[in-house]
Amino acid sequence: MRVIGGEARHLKLIAPEGKGTRPTADSIRETLFNMIRAEIPDSIFVDLFAGSGAIGIEALSRGAKKAYFFEQNPAAVKCIIENLKTTGFTERARVMRSDVTKTLSRIKEDAVDLVYLDPPYDKGLYRPSLRALSEAAFVTEYTTVIAESDREEDFSFALSMGFCIMKEKAYKHNKHVFLQRAKTEEPA
Repeated sequence: MRVIGGEARHLKLIAPEGKGTRPTADSIRETLFNMIRAEIPDSIFVDLFAGSGAIGIEALSRGAKKAYFFEQNPAAVKCIIENLKTTGFTERARVMRSDVTKTLSRIKEDAVDLVYLDPPYDKGLYRPSLRALSEAAFVTEYTTVIAESDREEDFSFALSMGFCIMKEKAYKHNKHVFLQRAKTEEPA
């Protein structure tokens, strides 16, 4: 696994051993970052269920101002810290060893630009994660939430949490779903 683009391009990243994490394939990561390329420079990026941290590190490499990494697995947290050292992004990163659904309040930003949500596919974590994001003040109507999931995952439930599905990009076995808060109508 390596950084695909930007200032840390070609640097190798490590991932925890075993099947506890599922790094996003380089080709899918490249497609994703081509889709969001204009939104990355000077952004605040949040990588939830960060695993090795490859997605957030890719954002930093391409010009994100700051990235938050949330991960519970101690081995994965060590990998994120090592990967940040390897790429030289430690100063622009905050690593949170904590449960995503309970500790998003640790983000002290008025607004974030991009949130990447990639929990284990089969653990039922999309609903509680999106519920927590729907209640987070830093998720504004301009924040893009990108969920990576199994191809068959149905995100229609997100509508009841105040999110709109902006687009989906399907791959062979998985997909990216782009969500934003539903815009509220201004009173006339």
